Amino acid sequence: MGHAITRRSFLKGTLTAAGSIAATSSVARAAAAMDKGEAIATLIDISKCVGCEECVHACKEANADKYPKPQKPFPKMYPKGVKAEDWSDKTDVIDRLTPYNWLYIQSATVDMNGETKELTIPRRCMHCTNPPCVKLCPWGSAIQLDNGISRIDADICLGGAKCQTVCPWLIPQRQTGVGLYLDILPAFAGNGVMYKCDRCYNRIAEGKVPACIEACPENVQTIGPRDEILKQAHELAASMNGYIYGENENGGTNTFYVSPVPFDKLNSVIEKGKGKPHLAAVSESMGTGDKLAMAMLIAPIAGVVGAAARFYNMSKKES
Repeated sequence: MGHAITRRSFLKGTLTAAGSIAATSSVARAAAAMDKGEAIATLIDISKCVGCEECVHACKEANADKYPKPQKPFPKMYPKGVKAEDWSDKTDVIDRLTPYNWLYIQSATVDMNGETKELTIPRRCMHCTNPPCVKLCPWGSAIQLDNGISRIDADICLGGAKCQTVCPWLIPQRQTGVGLYLDILPAFAGNGVMYKCDRCYNRIAEGKVPACIEACPENVQTIGPRDEILKQAHELAASMNGYIYGENENGGTNTFYVSPVPFDKLNSVIEKGKGKPHLAAVSESMGTGDKLAMAMLIAPIAGVVGAAARFYNMSKKES
């Protein structure tokens, strides 16, 4: 509660001092929405993106202190055929998602009405409105904040990769040799912690925008209240006779891509695979009866496990 009061006071002070100009900025709109407990969303205009990767480097710099610092050698894993997932010697990789790279740029070259278009697309977690990674995490380590951001609590994640399995885009990535499992389950498969974009939730809590938005020289991204951002996405799509991705995918997300090219065309030419998510249409994964039933069963267990893990970590820090 103390944190919320401090944040609210900060945001109100910022708006008062900055005046009417700041009140119309994306920072102020996102801050006002968050202050009301409303969901915030991001509009990504890929027609503006030039692929400079400033957002990628800004993300890495801003989140460096959150990246894993694994202990080596890794514990022997069972069954023996299970391989460790180790990116600690490849932290400079930026052409895909990794535990050390939560945002990367996809490239697409398509023919549209006899014209060749080259587009670059910033890719990261979509931050679904009904995220299966959160609802189906058996440990309670995946969390959805009141503002719609989904994040993974690295302090209590056991690296089972359920979040990756149920994500339609397979976004979360695992690093072995770090996390709570080292204390309680060091010999079992699935060891480590899962990592993904957390939308710079700590910066947003301070009234700032995510690092990728702040660093972008082309104003590719706009952040603000979800309803407002979705309206802007439709207006932008109409102005370019374009297309929207993220409004309906997986039942709706808090990330809206707007493109002058249909997304099925983009999906057919982008490089896809591990750490390189697709752009295909996605039905609502949590809308099925089995997933809803599973979520209802998991929720109370995950709550107890998550609380126990947090208590264990607190006790460990105090000892």
